Amino acid sequence: MRSFILWLIITGVLATLISCGKEREGDDTISIAVSQAMSTDDWRQQMNRSMKVEASLRPEVHLEIIDAKNSVEKQVQDIESFIAKKVDVIIVSPIQSKPLTAVVEKSIRAGIPVLVVDRKIEGENYTAYLGADNVEIGRTAAKYIVSNLRGSGNLIEITGATGSSPAYERSLGFNQVVRANSHVHILHTIAGNWEKESVKEPLTKLLRANPNIEYIFAHNDRMALSAWETAKTLGLEDKIKFIGVDGLNTPNGGIELVKDGMLQATILYPSGGNEAIRLAQRIHNKEAISKNNILNTILIDHFNAEIIENQMDKVDEQQSVIESQQGAIKVQEQEYASQGNLLRLLSLFLVIIFSLALYSVYSTVSISRKKRQLETINHTVVSQKEEIEQMAEIARLSNDAKLNFFTGLSHEFKTPITLIISYVESLIDEDKIKGTKLAHELKLIHNNSNRLLRLINQLLDFRKIEEHKFSIRATETDLCQFSRDMMGNFTGEAKRRNIDFTLDCPSGKLDAFIDRNLMDKVYFNLLSNAFKFTPDHGTIAISIYEESDNVALRFKDSGIGIPQEEIASVFTAFFKASNNQKNSSGIGLHLSKEFIELHKGTIEVIAGAGAEFIIKLPKGHHHFNENEVGLQSEDDYKVAGYILDSQTYDIAEKLPAANNENYSLLIIEDNTDLLNFLKNKLSTEYTVTTSDGSDALEKALETVPDIIICDVNLAGKDGFEISKQLKKDLRTSHIPIIILTALGNEESMIKGLQSGIDQYLTKPFSLPIVKQSLSNLLYNREKLRYYYTNNIYKVEPETKFGFPEQEFITKMNGIIFNNMDNSDFSVEELAENLKVSRVQLYRKVKAILGMSISDHINNIRLERAAELLKTNDFTISEIAYTVGFSSPNYFSTAFKHKFGYSPKEYKSKL
Repeated sequence: MRSFILWLIITGVLATLISCGKEREGDDTISIAVSQAMSTDDWRQQMNRSMKVEASLRPEVHLEIIDAKNSVEKQVQDIESFIAKKVDVIIVSPIQSKPLTAVVEKSIRAGIPVLVVDRKIEGENYTAYLGADNVEIGRTAAKYIVSNLRGSGNLIEITGATGSSPAYERSLGFNQVVRANSHVHILHTIAGNWEKESVKEPLTKLLRANPNIEYIFAHNDRMALSAWETAKTLGLEDKIKFIGVDGLNTPNGGIELVKDGMLQATILYPSGGNEAIRLAQRIHNKEAISKNNILNTILIDHFNAEIIENQMDKVDEQQSVIESQQGAIKVQEQEYASQGNLLRLLSLFLVIIFSLALYSVYSTVSISRKKRQLETINHTVVSQKEEIEQMAEIARLSNDAKLNFFTGLSHEFKTPITLIISYVESLIDEDKIKGTKLAHELKLIHNNSNRLLRLINQLLDFRKIEEHKFSIRATETDLCQFSRDMMGNFTGEAKRRNIDFTLDCPSGKLDAFIDRNLMDKVYFNLLSNAFKFTPDHGTIAISIYEESDNVALRFKDSGIGIPQEEIASVFTAFFKASNNQKNSSGIGLHLSKEFIELHKGTIEVIAGAGAEFIIKLPKGHHHFNENEVGLQSEDDYKVAGYILDSQTYDIAEKLPAANNENYSLLIIEDNTDLLNFLKNKLSTEYTVTTSDGSDALEKALETVPDIIICDVNLAGKDGFEISKQLKKDLRTSHIPIIILTALGNEESMIKGLQSGIDQYLTKPFSLPIVKQSLSNLLYNREKLRYYYTNNIYKVEPETKFGFPEQEFITKMNGIIFNNMDNSDFSVEELAENLKVSRVQLYRKVKAILGMSISDHINNIRLERAAELLKTNDFTISEIAYTVGFSSPNYFSTAFKHKFGYSPKEYKSKL
């Protein structure tokens, strides 16, 4: 019952909200924003008024007009604000052409159409233009003057503001007609700015110097009126005739000035406000429109001034009626909306009152029953709570037992690992072992044992951090010297990989209170990560400097860096960045942050090119408790002689010289220890080339090895992608590939076989199995080569052999056959036709056929010669030239070398 009542209340509220929402949804408006150059003159005011009237007739149009007040900078800002608000259409009346061009183009790039009215911008990068033909206006004025000249033919032109398109175009049209009539002369041009004040002073000087002026043409009626007033002060108003532009039907407008005889004529320049709104709506509706929309204009003189005035008065009356009707409609809409809202509100109140009445009756009846139910539930909850507490205690004890087992087991690992390290160190020091390959292998064992020991120590540190069992013992330490000591563990790695490893520290000492054991772990984690992710020839830099009350340590490398969106998770336990393809425990940075916070310091990471960590430690020791500060003896602090897992020994100089007859082997592996181990063990039987995966394809194409061993988990492309590309490439498709990986699941094996590999071996692997796999694959390749060399001159369907090799051989033999009679045909031309280099062609043919490409070409020619000898249709000399030999003697020598008979003997034997 209660849910039913609540349902009634919610239904009433939702019904009210939905009905309101439907009204709002019906308001599908079109936002049109207008950037008006200025509104100080009657012509602009008439444009604004006509746009408002037209918009009022269209309920869907929302019109916003902003006056730039004749400021170019403000007009640019106004249009920028329209773009930011993402209006539907922008109408611009530019103050000047050039300054407005860039912001109009920006609007077009933002997907907002722009309608330019009255004046144009530079170029054509706008949606449409609306305005009168200003060139024609200038021409109309000049034609009128030419046709009505009675005297000297001397004219004065008063132009609009420099930089505006109407001024330029009107002057252009005016001058075109004047120049075509030799008896008409423009004595002077006055540069006005559309306002009256810009005319009086320069015109007074001109009229005093040249009173014999017959016509003055001003680019608008305001400047024409100012010219008439100036002439009147000089007594020349009846002698000179004045022509203006605009033809407004307002007090002191062009039509009134013509009727009063002040102007000889004016040219109607329609504002186009109504047309602008209609055109903007068509643009928004994606209707077909013209790029240039020209408004009609007309010349008004004393013959038609009264007629046009009457027509415009009627239009103004109609607009006034429309405006009053629109106002009345808006009042009615507001009253309707308010009454509707009141009705919905009353309905909502009635529903609520009715629902509350029902609810009050229901509540009185059900309270007692609910009370009994609650008492029963309370007893049940108390019982369940006790059970949950018991289960939680059992879970806690079980979790503690697991963690204690994990911790104890980790401690148990330390003893045998320590014994392994100790025995390995003693073996390394044996004189009989020093300088041998066994010594290098013992160093590898020592190196990885140290690495395993450090991982175990990190796990134990993580357990202690989780249980808050770490205590700090800070002592005053020279950070510069401490950093140098830590860098000593990595200088060998930096030198081997040509990494620029530097320390920037102020001269003298820079002391801080640190727990050297904990700070040692921080340094190691940050530096080992830097070396792990920094490529060869990169940079790793440590900077130490003072910053207010802190000492700052900056670790910067040129490695792969950390994605910006993952910065916040860097110090989270077990976090691994998305661009990190290497194996990692994910707790090193978490522990580093905990150790720094034990020092009351901070650590932050900055994203960018490479990784950058900044540690800030407070100066002095006042931030520590008394029991956290003291002296550390040498027994308390020992800098471990770490050997990085990537800082392995260099065995290149210890290996025997490669046998030129050995098969070539490319090993692709990013674990340096394993890479060097395989290279060491296989270099006596193979000519070994190595790659860490970053340049695997380049190395394969450069060397074209006989066989390849490839890991899967590599930086960048994995081993499956590399194998797939090599098998697809005609230059390397014949090379057997062994995948050697830790991925032993069925899905990975299937993916490897789909990529075209020849054998899939999993880690940990047996070296004898690897060696036998190499031998088997090369043996099978030799059998295939033998089959090729005995069948290669018989062109078979492409499915006869392995498709890539057969495609290559078929194509190569076809090119050789087509050039059979060309004695100048070279290996270089053959390589160019096959789109491979000469070296790659040589290695490819050598790997497939077991012979050089030159020998293969000669063999094809000799086989063809043997076939021709069987026909008896050609002489030996003709056959020699037919198969491309430069001389019969050389042909006979080569033929006997291959078949054991001279051509003549071979023919007679047949």
